[in-house]
Amino acid sequence: NFLTYFTKELVSWMRGHESSVFSISVHASGKYAITTSSDTAQLWDLDTFQRKRKLNIRQSVGIQKVFFLPLSNTILSCFKDNSIFAWECDTLFCKYQLPAPPESSSILYKVFAVTRDGRILAAGGKSNHLHLWCLEARQLFRIIQMPTKVRAIRHLEFLPDSFDAGSNQVLGVLSQDGIMRFINIQTCKLLFEIGSLDEGISSSVISPHGRYIASIMENGSLNIYSVQALTQEINKPPLPLVKVIEDLPKKKLSSSDLKMKVTSGRVQQPAKPRGSKIQTRILKQDLTGDFKSKKNELPDGLNKKRLQILLKGYGEYPTKYRMFIWRSLLQLPENHTAFSSLIDKGTHVTFLNLQKKYPIKSRKLLRVLQRTLSALAHWSVIFSDTPYLPLLAFPFVKLFQNNQLICFEVIATLIINWCQHWFEYFPNPPINILSMIENVLAFHDKELLQHFIDHDITSQLYAWPLLETVFSEVLTREEWLKLFDNIFSNHPSFLLMTVVAYNICSRVPLLNCNLKDDFEFFFHHRNNLDINVVIRQVYHLMETTPTDIHPDSMLNVFVALTKGQYPVFNQYPKFIVDYQTQERERIRNDELDYLRERQTVEDMQAEADQQRVEDEAWYQKQELLRKAEETRREMLLQEEEKIIQQRQRLAAVKRELQVKEMHLQDAARRRFLKLQQDQQEMELRRLDDEIGRKVYMRDREIAATARDLEMRQLELESQKRLYEKNLTENQAAVAKEMRADADAYRRKVDLEEHMFHKLIEAGKTQSQKTQKVIKENLAKAEQACLNTDWQIQSLHKQKCDDLQRNKCYQEVAKLLRENRRKEIEILNAMVEQEAKKWKEAEGKEFCLRSAKKASALSDASRKWFLKQEINAAVELAENPCHKEEPRFQNEQEDASCLPRTSHLNDSSEMHPSTQISLNRRAVEWDTTEQNLIQKVRNLRQRLTAQARHRCQTPHLLAA
Repeated sequence: NFLTYFTKELVSWMRGHESSVFSISVHASGKYAITTSSDTAQLWDLDTFQRKRKLNIRQSVGIQKVFFLPLSNTILSCFKDNSIFAWECDTLFCKYQLPAPPESSSILYKVFAVTRDGRILAAGGKSNHLHLWCLEARQLFRIIQMPTKVRAIRHLEFLPDSFDAGSNQVLGVLSQDGIMRFINIQTCKLLFEIGSLDEGISSSVISPHGRYIASIMENGSLNIYSVQALTQEINKPPLPLVKVIEDLPKKKLSSSDLKMKVTSGRVQQPAKPRGSKIQTRILKQDLTGDFKSKKNELPDGLNKKRLQILLKGYGEYPTKYRMFIWRSLLQLPENHTAFSSLIDKGTHVTFLNLQKKYPIKSRKLLRVLQRTLSALAHWSVIFSDTPYLPLLAFPFVKLFQNNQLICFEVIATLIINWCQHWFEYFPNPPINILSMIENVLAFHDKELLQHFIDHDITSQLYAWPLLETVFSEVLTREEWLKLFDNIFSNHPSFLLMTVVAYNICSRVPLLNCNLKDDFEFFFHHRNNLDINVVIRQVYHLMETTPTDIHPDSMLNVFVALTKGQYPVFNQYPKFIVDYQTQERERIRNDELDYLRERQTVEDMQAEADQQRVEDEAWYQKQELLRKAEETRREMLLQEEEKIIQQRQRLAAVKRELQVKEMHLQDAARRRFLKLQQDQQEMELRRLDDEIGRKVYMRDREIAATARDLEMRQLELESQKRLYEKNLTENQAAVAKEMRADADAYRRKVDLEEHMFHKLIEAGKTQSQKTQKVIKENLAKAEQACLNTDWQIQSLHKQKCDDLQRNKCYQEVAKLLRENRRKEIEILNAMVEQEAKKWKEAEGKEFCLRSAKKASALSDASRKWFLKQEINAAVELAENPCHKEEPRFQNEQEDASCLPRTSHLNDSSEMHPSTQISLNRRAVEWDTTEQNLIQKVRNLRQRLTAQARHRCQTPHLLAA
């Protein structure tokens, strides 16, 4: 993230690193920057904040550091495998690679430092050795061994010196023990050290001029050291400029004889020989030359005369050193505190709407221009009223947009020196300056000046546009930079001479111009003119112009900005500026009053318009609400119709479901009853088969007994008794089973009827609850949708609905009463039928009891008969001669008491009375058996009818 230094605003967010950035190096011009992480290094263009190039390396080789060499366009990249490469910044072409150090002294480089002239590279790491590389020769020229206490080097930094011209000789070495030692790399002598074992240094930095050392201690404190107080050998004054040369005897010179004596006073003189008078000349110290020499000395070790010689030889300064040379020529003080105070005052009122008058595509450039102009206006009041100040400052703002402090000081220096006497006739153009230019032009090119006079072209047209824009409108970027290389390197009058030279070099197209518009166009647009010719012409004018009309006699020499605070700029007619300021303030106040009144009127008009719009919107909203209400009412009616239809369909569906349910129940009951009937019929058939089988067996036994009566009387009687006993038990078991089945079936039917009635009642209750919930929800929905403005209509609607519901309730209640009446009739009919059935069951029960009694009598008579027969057989066996008549008589007498237990097929073997008695009892038994079978059939028919009646009862109740 890049933020502005003064306002702390975010300027740009540059993304591209996947790991944390641990190093940032900025080019001396402020145009480029290199960011370094462990896996990649990226070159950024700070004008556009776009990534220019990216350095990709193998994963196995990490990056230690990538940085710019001072005062050059060379990028130095150091990797973890001790390989060091040098790259050209513009083309990113690899210039060279440093050779590998000797294996005996090979260390892993961790920290690096470069002298200010970029010639010597110091490298160190986890060792007490330091490697010094000569980047010009590209070889290792020295290995310095630190004291044995040093095991690792954490930081390296050269100590700047005011007199070494950038070739720093003192190197600060911060080791692992927290002590920073300063050594001379030429003599390898330890000069001084800061920090101690008890109070170690964590990190340290040296001021740009080498006067102070700021250190962050391990305990969290910040210590600032004065280098001058630490040693007196660092900042020794330079040697005297005046040296005495002594004559040596004529002999071979040795190295010990090449010594110079330095004196601060007069020069020693040779002794006078006797006999002759020799004219001597005392060499005095050239104070004027010394002053000029000091005058030509610039900061950072540069010399103005040498720079001028270099400029005349090449025509311009090197591009990569231009900004550095300009800063030295202009002797910029870099007053950060003073500039911060100007910036903190904010944007000046005059430049609040700068973008409207000077629309600039780049928002960053517009913001920098606005801040610079505001700082100038806060510095001096005159600049808030200078209309051409944005034109004057714009090229410098565009050039120094990444360093606003330098930009401001360059413009301020230009105004103080090269814009002298510009504001004496404010707000008019500087007539005195234009008169100087016109006098020089009249001296060197009278024809061109006469042409201007003939066409009424004044200096405000052919000279002032060039001055107020500092040639930025008529020159390209490269031409403008070349021109200002010469302007900043010469006297302030050079700028005025440049205006004259530009007109003289353009005399041919200017002499062909006859219209004023053509002249205006010419001095506001670029022309086909060689800037080198113009510069040569300027130097010619500077040398050939007479002193009486030369501008340098009327302009002061160059004066740099003061250190710490900026000088007061009051070279303008203060009363005019104050009057204009007052008038402008009055006009601004009047304008504010007018704007305030107009704003009040506009607010009132806006409120009226807003009220009218709100009224119209309210009426429209009311109309929409009315229409929406009608629509909702229609929708409610439609919904009510739909609900009624849905209720009807629902009732129809319910009826269909009830019919289907009754059909299913009927089908289930029919299947169940049919199953029960089938089971009962099967049981009856089984009983019939059993009875038939037993009757058949009985007949066979009776026939066998009749045939073998005389031969096996005892066996026959025994068999008859066993048969009768089995028959009685079987009949009793059958009857018991039938009664149990009948009781179970009756209980089951009663339970099913009870459950069915409960189901009907639950269905009715659930239906009533559902209807009640639906009606309550409908009433709530209707109540929520109605408004209080229509309560009377809603009450009327509710009353109608209540009447309608009462009518529906009455109809439903009538239907329910009719259904209950029918149910009562059905129940009464069922009760009557049940009473009849109970009477019939009681009659049949009475018949059954009679039959059981008859059967018991028959059993008793059979037992008595068998007993009599057995006794008679015993008596006969005991007394064979006894008469049988009495026995037959007894049999005849007791024949009426014998039951029908046998049927004799062979009557010829029996006595006639016995035969008649047996036939009569057989007939009675057949009759009883037929009656019993008939009762069973009647009972079966009654149960079938009762089941069918019970299956039909739910239909009646549902109807």
